[in-house]
Amino acid sequence: MLHIINNRKWFYIISGTAIAISIVALLIWWLKPGIDFLGGTYWEFQFKNQIEKSVIEQTLKQNIQGDITIQEQGSLAFSVRTIDISEQDHQKLVQILKTQDATFEELRWETIGPAVGKTLRDKSFRAIAFVIIGISLYVAIAFRRASRPVQSWKYGLITVATLFHDVIIPLGVFALLGRFKNVEIDTNFVVAMLVIMGFSVHDTIVVFDRIREKLRTPNTQMAFPELVNQSLNETITRSVNTSLTVLLAILAIYVWGSHTLQWFIMALMIGISTGMYSSIFIASTLLVDVWKWQQRRNN
Repeated sequence: MLHIINNRKWFYIISGTAIAISIVALLIWWLKPGIDFLGGTYWEFQFKNQIEKSVIEQTLKQNIQGDITIQEQGSLAFSVRTIDISEQDHQKLVQILKTQDATFEELRWETIGPAVGKTLRDKSFRAIAFVIIGISLYVAIAFRRASRPVQSWKYGLITVATLFHDVIIPLGVFALLGRFKNVEIDTNFVVAMLVIMGFSVHDTIVVFDRIREKLRTPNTQMAFPELVNQSLNETITRSVNTSLTVLLAILAIYVWGSHTLQWFIMALMIGISTGMYSSIFIASTLLVDVWKWQQRRNN
C-alpha cells in the first residue's frame, strides 16, 4: 500500500513550487491574447518553394496600411497578424502572393472586429466563473451526507482549491510560452481550461466518493487519515488508467493532427496531467489536513 497521506508534505512542495513559478510568470508577462480577444486579422500561409521572410514582409507592408507582425512557422510557412482587413483586400493580397510564387497556399484566415473580441473575452470570464460556482455547489450538495468528520461544504472548497491548482499551472506554462515562443491564447484555450476543470473534478469526486462510502460503512474502526489513504490506494489505478487513456488519445492528435489545434491539445495535456496529480496527491491530503485542523481547534 502506498503511504500517500504520510508523505503529503513532499506533494505540497512540488505543487507549491509549480504554482509559485506559474504565478510569477503570469504577474510578469501575463498571457498573450490572440485575435479572438483583441480583434484584427490572423493569416497563415505556406509556400512549396523557399522564400525569405523579408520578401513577404516587404510585399505586405506595401499593400497593408497598418501594423504588421510576421512570424515564421517553419522553413516554408508564415503567420501574419495585422489590422482588420476586408474580404476584398484579402483576395487582392492572395493574388499578389500567388503572383510572387505560384506555390502559395492559404492555411488559415480569421478576421474579428474589436467589439466581437471584447464580447468573447467577457463571455469567457463569465463561463469560467459559472463553472467554478456550479462545481462548488454540486460537490457541497453531493457530499451533504458525508458531513462527518468533515463538513460537506469543505469538500467543495477543497475541490475549488484543486481546480485552482489544475488551471493555474497551464496558465503559467502558456505565460512562459507567450513570452519566449510568442504563443497566443484564443477561445480554444478557454475551452481547454473548461475541459480541464471538468476532468479534474471528475477525478477528485471519484476519490471523494470512495471516502464517503467508507465513512458510511457501519462500525468502521479506521482513523480518518488511514481511511483516506486506503480510499486513495483503491482508486489510484482507475484514476491513472483513465487519465493515461485520454492523454494517449490527445497525444496522437497533437502529433498527427492539424497544427491549428497544437496549442489547444498542449493545454489539455498539461491540465489533464496536473488534474490526475492533484486528484491523487492534493485533494484528499488537503481533506486530512482540514480534519486535523478541526481536531486541534476542538481540543
